[in-house]
Amino acid sequence: MEIKNIRIQKPEAINFILGQSHFIKTVEDLHETLVASVPGIKFGLAFCEASGECLVRWSGTDDAMIDLAQENASAIGAGHSFIIFLGEGFFPINVLNQVKLVPEVCRIYCATANNTDVIVMDVGEGRAILGVADGKRPEGIEDEEGIAWRKSFLRMIGYKH
Repeated sequence: MEIKNIRIQKPEAINFILGQSHFIKTVEDLHETLVASVPGIKFGLAFCEASGECLVRWSGTDDAMIDLAQENASAIGAGHSFIIFLGEGFFPINVLNQVKLVPEVCRIYCATANNTDVIVMDVGEGRAILGVADGKRPEGIEDEEGIAWRKSFLRMIGYKH
Protein backbone atom coordinates (compact mmCIF):
# COMPACT_ATOMS: atom_id res chain seq x y z
CA MET A 1 0.00 0.00 0.00
CA GLU A 2 1.14 3.49 -0.80
CA ILE A 3 -0.36 6.84 0.18
CA LYS A 4 -0.20 9.54 -2.49
CA ASN A 5 -1.02 13.21 -2.61
CA ILE A 6 -2.75 14.29 -5.83
CA ARG A 7 -2.96 18.06 -6.38
CA ILE A 8 -6.06 19.11 -8.31
CA GLN A 9 -4.91 20.89 -11.47
CA LYS A 10 -7.15 23.80 -12.49
CA PRO A 11 -7.27 27.54 -13.12
CA GLU A 12 -7.62 29.58 -9.91
CA ALA A 13 -11.20 30.79 -10.49
CA ILE A 14 -12.64 27.37 -11.33
CA ASN A 15 -14.78 25.54 -8.75
CA PHE A 16 -15.13 21.79 -8.58
CA ILE A 17 -17.02 19.09 -6.69
CA LEU A 18 -15.32 15.81 -5.78
CA GLY A 19 -17.43 12.86 -4.71
CA GLN A 20 -18.03 9.13 -4.74
CA SER A 21 -20.91 7.18 -6.20
CA HIS A 22 -21.66 3.56 -7.00
CA PHE A 23 -22.92 3.05 -10.53
CA ILE A 24 -22.02 3.81 -14.17
CA LYS A 25 -25.38 5.61 -14.51
CA THR A 26 -23.83 8.41 -12.41
CA VAL A 27 -22.41 10.15 -15.49
CA GLU A 28 -25.77 10.63 -17.18
CA ASP A 29 -27.67 11.38 -13.96
CA LEU A 30 -25.17 14.04 -12.87
CA HIS A 31 -25.26 15.61 -16.34
CA GLU A 32 -29.06 15.77 -16.30
CA THR A 33 -29.07 17.16 -12.75
CA LEU A 34 -26.63 19.94 -13.56
CA VAL A 35 -28.36 21.14 -16.74
CA ALA A 36 -31.75 21.03 -15.00
CA SER A 37 -30.45 22.98 -12.00
CA VAL A 38 -28.83 25.96 -13.75
CA PRO A 39 -29.85 26.84 -17.31
CA GLY A 40 -26.81 27.32 -19.54
CA ILE A 41 -24.38 25.85 -17.01
CA LYS A 42 -20.87 25.16 -18.29
CA PHE A 43 -19.27 22.07 -16.78
CA GLY A 44 -17.30 18.91 -17.34
CA LEU A 45 -17.55 15.75 -15.29
CA ALA A 46 -15.64 12.51 -15.15
CA PHE A 47 -16.30 9.25 -13.30
CA CYS A 48 -13.78 6.49 -12.58
CA GLU A 49 -15.45 3.20 -13.41
CA ALA A 50 -14.47 0.53 -10.82
CA SER A 51 -15.36 -2.63 -12.73
CA GLY A 52 -15.80 -3.86 -16.27
CA GLU A 53 -13.56 -1.88 -18.60
CA CYS A 54 -12.49 0.47 -15.75
CA LEU A 55 -12.62 3.56 -17.95
CA VAL A 56 -12.88 7.22 -17.05
CA ARG A 57 -16.42 7.94 -18.22
CA TRP A 58 -17.26 11.58 -18.93
CA SER A 59 -19.79 14.18 -20.03
CA GLY A 60 -20.31 17.92 -19.98
CA THR A 61 -21.19 21.11 -21.82
CA ASP A 62 -17.77 22.80 -21.99
CA ASP A 63 -14.70 21.28 -23.66
CA ALA A 64 -12.18 22.94 -21.32
CA MET A 65 -14.07 21.75 -18.22
CA ILE A 66 -14.40 18.24 -19.70
CA ASP A 67 -10.63 18.15 -20.27
CA LEU A 68 -10.00 19.22 -16.64
CA ALA A 69 -12.39 16.56 -15.37
CA GLN A 70 -10.81 13.80 -17.46
CA GLU A 71 -7.24 14.76 -16.49
CA ASN A 72 -7.94 15.08 -12.76
CA ALA A 73 -10.12 11.95 -12.56
CA SER A 74 -7.34 10.00 -14.28
CA ALA A 75 -4.75 11.37 -11.85
CA ILE A 76 -6.90 10.49 -8.80
CA GLY A 77 -7.82 7.09 -10.22
CA ALA A 78 -10.03 6.01 -7.30
CA GLY A 79 -12.86 3.64 -8.19
CA HIS A 80 -16.33 5.15 -8.32
CA SER A 81 -15.01 8.66 -7.67
CA PHE A 82 -16.32 11.55 -9.74
CA ILE A 83 -15.24 15.12 -10.26
CA ILE A 84 -17.25 17.99 -11.69
CA PHE A 85 -15.58 21.18 -12.89
CA LEU A 86 -17.83 24.23 -13.16
CA GLY A 87 -17.09 26.91 -15.75
CA GLU A 88 -16.15 30.37 -14.56
CA GLY A 89 -19.13 32.13 -13.00
CA PHE A 90 -20.83 28.88 -11.92
CA PHE A 91 -20.67 27.80 -8.28
CA PRO A 92 -21.20 24.64 -6.21
CA ILE A 93 -23.72 26.42 -3.95
CA ASN A 94 -26.16 26.45 -6.89
CA VAL A 95 -25.96 22.70 -7.62
CA LEU A 96 -24.54 20.91 -4.57
CA ASN A 97 -27.82 19.85 -2.95
CA GLN A 98 -29.11 18.55 -6.28
CA VAL A 99 -25.86 16.60 -6.81
CA LYS A 100 -26.20 15.09 -3.31
CA LEU A 101 -29.74 13.95 -4.17
CA VAL A 102 -28.63 11.90 -7.19
CA PRO A 103 -29.42 8.33 -6.01
CA GLU A 104 -25.98 6.96 -6.89
CA VAL A 105 -24.04 9.65 -4.97
CA CYS A 106 -22.64 8.24 -1.72
CA ARG A 107 -20.36 11.05 -0.53
CA ILE A 108 -19.10 14.52 -1.31
CA TYR A 109 -15.48 15.09 -0.33
CA CYS A 110 -15.34 18.79 -1.16
CA ALA A 111 -16.78 21.61 -3.24
CA THR A 112 -14.30 24.45 -3.66
CA ALA A 113 -12.19 26.71 -5.85
CA ASN A 114 -9.25 26.49 -3.43
CA ASN A 115 -6.00 24.70 -4.07
CA THR A 116 -6.86 21.15 -3.10
CA ASP A 117 -4.88 18.00 -2.48
CA VAL A 118 -6.60 14.63 -2.65
CA ILE A 119 -5.04 12.01 -0.38
CA VAL A 120 -5.35 8.57 -1.98
CA MET A 121 -4.22 5.14 -0.93
CA ASP A 122 -3.04 2.85 -3.68
CA VAL A 123 -3.81 -0.72 -2.61
CA GLY A 124 -2.50 -2.39 -5.76
CA GLU A 125 -5.66 -3.35 -7.60
CA GLY A 126 -7.43 -0.10 -6.78
CA ARG A 127 -7.25 3.27 -5.08
CA ALA A 128 -9.27 4.86 -2.29
CA ILE A 129 -9.75 8.54 -1.48
CA LEU A 130 -8.80 8.97 2.18
CA GLY A 131 -9.66 12.65 2.32
CA VAL A 132 -8.86 16.10 0.99
CA ALA A 133 -6.87 19.12 2.10
CA ASP A 134 -8.98 22.08 0.96
CA GLY A 135 -7.17 25.42 0.95
CA LYS A 136 -4.99 26.77 3.74
CA ARG A 137 -4.92 26.47 7.55
CA PRO A 138 -6.68 29.15 9.66
CA GLU A 139 -4.44 32.05 10.68
CA GLY A 140 -6.55 33.33 13.58
CA ILE A 141 -10.02 33.87 15.00
CA GLU A 142 -12.49 36.20 13.30
CA ASP A 143 -12.93 39.52 15.15
CA GLU A 144 -15.69 42.15 14.87
CA GLU A 145 -14.00 43.71 11.84
CA GLY A 146 -13.85 40.28 10.17
CA ILE A 147 -17.53 39.67 10.93
CA ALA A 148 -18.47 43.03 9.39
CA TRP A 149 -16.34 42.26 6.30
CA ARG A 150 -17.93 38.78 5.89
CA LYS A 151 -21.48 40.15 6.14
CA SER A 152 -20.71 42.99 3.72
CA PHE A 153 -19.04 40.62 1.24
CA LEU A 154 -22.01 38.20 1.19
CA ARG A 155 -24.38 41.08 0.48
CA MET A 156 -22.08 42.55 -2.18
CA ILE A 157 -22.06 39.25 -4.13
CA GLY A 158 -25.84 38.82 -3.75
CA TYR A 159 -26.06 35.87 -1.35
CA LYS A 160 -27.63 37.87 1.50
CA HIS A 161 -29.95 40.90 1.54
